[in-house]
Amino acid sequence: MSKVEEFEGLRPLLFSIAYRILGSVSEAEDAVQEAWLRFDGTATRPASTKAFLSATITRISIDVLRSARVRREEYVGPWFPEPLLADPYQDPARSAELADSVSMAALLLLERLSPLERSVFVLREVFGFGFDEVAAAVGRSEAACRQLLVRARRHMRDGRPRFEADRRERQELATRFFDALREGDVGGLRELLAADVSLAGDGGGKAPQLARTVVGADNVARLLASVYPRVERIAVTFEQHEVNGGPGAVFRDREGKLLHILSLEVLDGRIQAIRTVLNPDKLAHLGPVADVWALDRELRRARRQPL
Repeated sequence: MSKVEEFEGLRPLLFSIAYRILGSVSEAEDAVQEAWLRFDGTATRPASTKAFLSATITRISIDVLRSARVRREEYVGPWFPEPLLADPYQDPARSAELADSVSMAALLLLERLSPLERSVFVLREVFGFGFDEVAAAVGRSEAACRQLLVRARRHMRDGRPRFEADRRERQELATRFFDALREGDVGGLRELLAADVSLAGDGGGKAPQLARTVVGADNVARLLASVYPRVERIAVTFEQHEVNGGPGAVFRDREGKLLHILSLEVLDGRIQAIRTVLNPDKLAHLGPVADVWALDRELRRARRQPL
């Protein structure tokens, strides 16, 4: 098997490791490309290509994450991971871990960890690497990696919800939510939302976004019910779609260009959080992006007209 064939066979795994460490599709893709350049530049073939490339992608991702921390601290408004509509890596033996670790909620929890804690957690807990492989990847002893994992598990456990709905329940709840959204049904929306539900948007200063996070079932239901009938008038449409392994939707303008991605976090039979990604830089990997500022101006004009 050629180097190219070996690498391409492992590309989905490498991307999935990098994405979970970085929370960014574009940065993960760049990391995979850098891993290829390093692999291609090696004079001898490693004993285990998978181990070599997994360690390589991890080290690259740690370096990128350390440099990205400053940018994220200076980010305008809430920071959310770049949305992932389909995870390229599948492993039936670890399907639950893979699905859980790619959710928006899990990726935001991973942001609380140091780059080393995050990398150790991803390699060990999500992908099931042995401690010897984890240690080689992050350049620490096995004992140190065990301690890093203990701290990472504690942070993740403390931030996790008590109960998460199963996939079918989440999808059924999401379908009811989007039906109520289309109809502008305040009551229908309200009964699906947790009392302390939050609605937030990530525009990064590059797209119109809420001035602050909206909290509370009544506030969120009224806002959503008032907005969708108006955006519908300017030919904005949406389709339900899995987002980061959970229920969500893709919103598009009249030309089919991406407007924003919405994801729902479902807990205890209610929607606990609604997150929208509007920053065009975080949507470019999914296709052509709409001129959201032009649509915002059009929406403002439509608001001045009676429904």
